[in-house]
Amino acid sequence: MDKKTDTKSLRDLGLDELQDKFHQYKEELFNLRFQNAIGQLKNTSRIKIVRKTIARILTVAGEKQRSKEVV
Repeated sequence: MDKKTDTKSLRDLGLDELQDKFHQYKEELFNLRFQNAIGQLKNTSRIKIVRKTIARILTVAGEKQRSKEVV
């Protein structure tokens, strides 16, 4: 898994693929938070990166849905 998923590559994906990525990153965020809670997480900045990536995915998915409704 890459450090950061850029918006340009997300825009190339379909809604189903974006939904899959969303669930993948949500699961990773859960695991990171769990590791952080028990003191096992060494790279705490990864939580911030994953949160921002989830926001990017939701933004692109929203754009696609709105453009689909307009057409």
